[in-house]
Amino acid sequence: MTAKRTLRCPQAAVGLALAGALALSGCASNEATASKSTPDASGKSDAGQGSGQKQPDVNGDGKVVIGVLSPGDINDKGYYQSFVDSADAYAKEKGWMVIKRGSVPIGDALGAARALCRQGVDLVALGASELKTAIPASEEAVCAKTAWYVPTGANLDQTPKVLLSEDDPNQSMLVAGYAAGLKMKASGDTKAGFITGAKADFSVAAAKAFLAGIREVVPKAKLTSTYTGDFNDSAKAKEATQAQISQGIKVIYPYLGGATDASARLANDKGVLTLTPGTDRCASTSPKYDISVIFSPGDYFRAALEEFAKDNLKMGTKRVWQLGVDPYPTVKLCDAKGDEEQQLAAFIKKIGSKEIDPKAEVERLG
Repeated sequence: MTAKRTLRCPQAAVGLALAGALALSGCASNEATASKSTPDASGKSDAGQGSGQKQPDVNGDGKVVIGVLSPGDINDKGYYQSFVDSADAYAKEKGWMVIKRGSVPIGDALGAARALCRQGVDLVALGASELKTAIPASEEAVCAKTAWYVPTGANLDQTPKVLLSEDDPNQSMLVAGYAAGLKMKASGDTKAGFITGAKADFSVAAAKAFLAGIREVVPKAKLTSTYTGDFNDSAKAKEATQAQISQGIKVIYPYLGGATDASARLANDKGVLTLTPGTDRCASTSPKYDISVIFSPGDYFRAALEEFAKDNLKMGTKRVWQLGVDPYPTVKLCDAKGDEEQQLAAFIKKIGSKEIDPKAEVERLG
């Protein structure tokens, strides 16, 4: 909500859970830990500096080790855990090792990165851009034989031995609204709801893009936005949800952290459609979601690790994830009716081909 989305996602901006009941496997602790399966049998790689080395065995020691540093709780069942779980799952498939440390203070990030490099990691991955103070280690001798992956928001400079990863929040929020608009048009509804925590630039912008997407399909649609002040407070989320339902709203976007499921369950009880803030929850039954808006950091990191395995992560560049081009971000209808799926796919394709400019559409319709 973001690659780390510091201007877009509630969980990214304030370090909260993406969704309280994500079906993610557990991690050990927030202390530095390692998980390992059978080591990769790949041979030693080329010598050299930084991105000049062959991935994934960048340091040429005959094994592949991924090091992850997170500023948040890596057992939060949400935003921060999704990142390390992606590393663990892919490493298990490939026979790699993962060394991970959560709740890293910003002031300790540089030292923590150096410590990972001393343990022979091939890739240093920062779970969020708050730990950007670690990046200078990429230029030091201790980390010479490493690649770096850093989710980014605004104001993060490119450096030679780091891959930056980001997306455009207007894209997925516009498409989230379009998907909601398809459902609203089918049922003849014109009122939608948006429930989030703090009233900040990123949350206001998200609501605006969501409304613009709805108006692509339902031109006279109106959006009621509620700012509870807390992304994790379930009681406040339920109160806001009930208030919107009482106004006759039939589609609600709980753009929340740990309070997401509480809002969605109440919406389910009242027959109101819901969307996810970042992950694919189409398989969830309690609560049930109707639209999955997918942009979690774990999804991006998994895709990046797949490229790392192919020796295809280019340090000194920025990897911008494009809706309609890359696997993520994307939006899914969990139970498409008629030609809704085809209409959604066509809209996404137009964004990918740049036939539609999301920023311009948000300004025009939001």
